[in-house]
Amino acid sequence: MQQLAIKREYPQHSKKFSKKAALLSVIAMGLGQLYNRQYVKGILMLAMYAYGIFTAVTSLPHALWALATLGETETHLRKVGRLYKQVMGDHSIFLMVEGLITVFIMLVLIWLYISGIKDAYRTGKLREEGIKPNTFKQTLSFVAAYRFPHIVLAIPMIGIVFFTVMPIIFMILVAFTDFSRETMPPAHLINWEGLQAFKELLRNQSWSHTFYSVTLWTFIWAFFATITGYFGGFAAALLVQQKGIRFRSFWRTAFILPFAIPMFVSTLILRNIFNGQFGPVNQYLGMLGIAKAPWLSDPLWAKITLILANFWLSFPVSMLMIIGILSTIPKDMYEAADIDGASGFQKTRLITFPMVMFSMAPLIIMQFVGNINNFNIVYLLTNGKPLNGDFQFAGHTDILITWLFKLSMEQGKYNYASVIGIFIFIVLSAFAIWNVRHTKAFKEEEAS
Repeated sequence: MQQLAIKREYPQHSKKFSKKAALLSVIAMGLGQLYNRQYVKGILMLAMYAYGIFTAVTSLPHALWALATLGETETHLRKVGRLYKQVMGDHSIFLMVEGLITVFIMLVLIWLYISGIKDAYRTGKLREEGIKPNTFKQTLSFVAAYRFPHIVLAIPMIGIVFFTVMPIIFMILVAFTDFSRETMPPAHLINWEGLQAFKELLRNQSWSHTFYSVTLWTFIWAFFATITGYFGGFAAALLVQQKGIRFRSFWRTAFILPFAIPMFVSTLILRNIFNGQFGPVNQYLGMLGIAKAPWLSDPLWAKITLILANFWLSFPVSMLMIIGILSTIPKDMYEAADIDGASGFQKTRLITFPMVMFSMAPLIIMQFVGNINNFNIVYLLTNGKPLNGDFQFAGHTDILITWLFKLSMEQGKYNYASVIGIFIFIVLSAFAIWNVRHTKAFKEEEAS
């Protein structure tokens, strides 16, 4: 009856509500909602539209000027009588950040503007069908009942945008400037330089040699760190879960101790243990008549020491996860293998390892990606040393992330550090997405 009443109320214009509402929303966000008799929603949208116009008129031109020029006035001294007074100029970094925030706000407002047009059109369609649009109270009830998860997820999403996406965009922009310690604002202005930093890093002999060498060692380090940690945890899990083993809880507790201690504490202890002159390892080797090893002073030994230290700190995590997976493997499979006369090695190779690998593959990929950015152990154990005279501000054991840290925090080469950051972001994102999408565990989850 209500639908018939609405159709009788608009007998000659019942097919024009959607077009009129959409056209009014194009003219001004919220007019379409007012036309559809959604007065509270329309007023709120009109207020937001007014704010958007105000921002576009007052802030957007300054934001575009700031992003285009990064400032025009340097900090300088001005003579006032017999004294000189410092006059602050434009701060290029502040201008870049303010410009990014303003542009982001405008993009959000444009999205809301387009959404308002679609909403007015859909509501007009409902009126054409004789369905009464929801009131503002009904809309709030619907949102609370069916859109509550979206509202809760929107809160951390805002944090991701401001604390992850915006810094990434800022880092990308810095790579196209001459931002360094020599051009530090506000004493100086930063200038756009295009691809100059990329060309220097990839083509200049001194920089490119360092970049390619550090990149190669980064991937070698990540591969061995991941493989040793995984297979070490796999072997420990098999031994702990072996039938007939006594004091199983004790072994589990003992093997988890390296993970229970904070990593930076364990790493600093290992650095002292592997000290070439006073470390206990070399002291014991000397007692046995074996020559002392240059654990942290020789380039090759330092890299091996890094992998050994990472193995000691990472295998407990893999062990715990694999123990959980082993408990889910059906015992019938092992009983059938025993009937067929399979050996212990064959059961491990054909049953245990594939089942564990199926579940662990996504985690192994993430561990590999994490080891590429494993800043803590490299910085705390070796600090990139031993030094390499052919490298630009990097040592033999530096990986990309530690080299980036040295370039930015110690040398003030922020534009070069940003180029390296972009490279790390692209490679890791592409690698992680491609591999995870091709993992069988994720495919089965999507299929279900």
